[in-house]
Amino acid sequence: MTTTSTAERARQLTDARKPFVHATVVRAQEPTSARAGDDAVILADGSIEGFVGGSCAETSVRAAAMTTLRDGNTVLLRVLPEDAADFPETPGALVVVNPCHSGGAIEIFLRPVLPKPLVAVDGNTPIGTAVAELAAFLDFEIAPSGTYAGVTAAVVAGLGRDEERAIRGALDAGVGLIALVASHKRAAVVLDAMELSEDERERIRPHAGLDIGARTPKEVALAVLAEIVREMRVGGLAAAKKAASSHAATHGEAAALAKEPESVAGPALPVGPIGPVVPETPAATAIDPICGMTVTIGPETPHGVVDGENYWFCCPGCRKKFLAAR
Repeated sequence: MTTTSTAERARQLTDARKPFVHATVVRAQEPTSARAGDDAVILADGSIEGFVGGSCAETSVRAAAMTTLRDGNTVLLRVLPEDAADFPETPGALVVVNPCHSGGAIEIFLRPVLPKPLVAVDGNTPIGTAVAELAAFLDFEIAPSGTYAGVTAAVVAGLGRDEERAIRGALDAGVGLIALVASHKRAAVVLDAMELSEDERERIRPHAGLDIGARTPKEVALAVLAEIVREMRVGGLAAAKKAASSHAATHGEAAALAKEPESVAGPALPVGPIGPVVPETPAATAIDPICGMTVTIGPETPHGVVDGENYWFCCPGCRKKFLAAR
C-alpha cells in the first residue's frame, strides 16, 4: 500500500485547483497525542487527511479550517483544556476551550491554500502578450486558449480579430467581467452588432481599463488588470460557476477540460484567490448537546438518533454520555 505524504497530497490538490487548508502543529504540551511538526490537509467538505491530534482536537481544527477557507486568512489556533490558567496568552490567536481535551494543549497554524484566479486572454497582440505577462506577475493563472470555464475575468485584446467569438464564449460561460480593449467608437460598433441582452452588456467593459493615460501595451495591460483587481477586491467579482446558457462547449474548451491540470508551485502556493472561497458543497455543522462544541458533520463524525432526531458529537465519549441519559 502506497502512503501519500501531506506534502504530496497538497501538491495534488494544488495542481487540481482544489481549495484546502494546510494545518501544522507548532506547539504541543502534554498530555496530548499530537507532536510539533504533525500536519494535515483539510478539504472543503471538512474531511481531514493527516494527523493534528485526536478526535476532539480535530473537531476544533475542522471548524476553524472552514472559516479560513471562507475568508482566506491564516490563523493560529490554540486548543486548550477547560482549566487553562497555566497557559500563557498568545495575542492574535484563536482560542478554543475544548472540554473533551485530555488535559494538554496544542497550537496549530492553519494556512488556506486557494486556487489562483483564472483570467482568459484572447488576442495574439502586443497588448494581449503584455496582459498575460503582467497577470502572471500578479499571481493570476492564464486559462488555456479558448477556455472560459471557471474564469474570473476575460480580456479580449484581438484588436479587431475574433472579438465577437471571444466575447460570446465568455458570456456563455458566465464570466462576470469581460474587458474589451478597443476605442469607445469601435467597442460600440462591435457590441451593437452582437445584439446583446441588457445583462450581457453589463458584464462587458468597453474601452476597458482604469483611466491612467496609458499609451504603451504594458501601460494598457496595467490599466486593464487594475480594473479587474478593483472589481475582485471591492466589487465582489468571482469566478464563473457555470455557463450562463446551454451552448455546447467549443472544441478548444472541451480539449482543455480533458487535459490534466497544469502544474503550479508546490503546497506553499498559490496564495489567493482575491475574495472568499465558497465550497461547492459546504460542510454542515451541528452543536454537540453535551459539551456545546460546534462540530463539522462528516462520515466519521460520531452520530446518534433519539426519538427520530439526529445528534452529532465531538467525540465518542460525548455520544455515549448523551445516549446513556436518554
